[in-house]
Amino acid sequence: MKIFYKITVLTVFFVFIMTRQSQAQYAAKKVRSKHEVYTDSLKNVNYTFVFPIWGQGAYKKGFDIPYPIGIMANYMWLDQGILIDNLQLGFKSDSKDIPLTPVDFIGFGDNTNTSYTVNVRPDIWIFPFLDLYGIFGYGQSHTVVNINRLGEQEFELESVVDQGISTAGVGLLTAFGIGPVWLSVDANLTWNKPELLDKAVMVSVVGIRLGHTFTFKNRPDRNIAVWVGAMRASMASTTVGEVKMIEALPPETWERRDEIVNDYWAWYNNLDPTKPLDKIKLEKADEILTPIIDKLESKDGSSIVRYGLDKQVQQKWNGIVGMQFQLNKHWMFRTEAGLIGNRKSVLTSLNYRFLM
Repeated sequence: MKIFYKITVLTVFFVFIMTRQSQAQYAAKKVRSKHEVYTDSLKNVNYTFVFPIWGQGAYKKGFDIPYPIGIMANYMWLDQGILIDNLQLGFKSDSKDIPLTPVDFIGFGDNTNTSYTVNVRPDIWIFPFLDLYGIFGYGQSHTVVNINRLGEQEFELESVVDQGISTAGVGLLTAFGIGPVWLSVDANLTWNKPELLDKAVMVSVVGIRLGHTFTFKNRPDRNIAVWVGAMRASMASTTVGEVKMIEALPPETWERRDEIVNDYWAWYNNLDPTKPLDKIKLEKADEILTPIIDKLESKDGSSIVRYGLDKQVQQKWNGIVGMQFQLNKHWMFRTEAGLIGNRKSVLTSLNYRFLM
């Protein structure tokens, strides 16, 4: 039922971890022989800065490493399916507290989340092949949860919630060249706090990208990089909490209370107490669902519903393609899209790098 809408929005968390995208080019780019003058200038660089460690050695070998410090600003749109499972319900009132009880006869349909977020990702190259970064952002999410089954009976309910989510986290990226292409692998952990929940949710992400960088003929410090890759996201799935009915059920649910109540009692009255499975359902319904329906029917939203459930993204892996234009060693402009799989996304970003 729609009392769970506040919890399911947690799945939007991972829009934030996706917007922390890694450097789209390998850390140390070997300059081609056709740029001999530029290559010679790199080999003669006297690199006196602390980071990246072994930076002097990379320059001596003719590698053009990025400036070690960067600030990246990201904007992202994300649309994805979410899964809800292992639902448990309880009820708290002045007269009686009911502990969480599994209600596996409630079924969920297609649930989706659309999110928009902006974040900032400061980073530092510790070594020419290893980047350490942080993630700090805020965004808005739009979550739609559908319930399509009550026992064997169809039971259509839709809950929509909009809220803000803040995020913070840390990650590591390793990147290196393999012949004419480069490979980058990054991983991060973020903690994401929805406005409607008390606790943040931890999310882990791993991204893999394989690409090639095309250097401008007369500007070896200017290039275009293109890549393909894949990303995996997972989160701490268990959520437990409580919410007042008036806050959990949106206005349209209260307006449809007669229809919902009639559907509930139609399902309830079709249960046969002589059948063991139906008997268990009746006992659970009398203990948990019937008090909720009674409160809905009487327009009493002061009672508290306790809940527990597992949630996860519908597909943990999705394919990505992207490109980056490096104007010079200070400025980079990037775009990336998630096109393959259940999760669709569009990312744009601006990166500024400098020497410390």
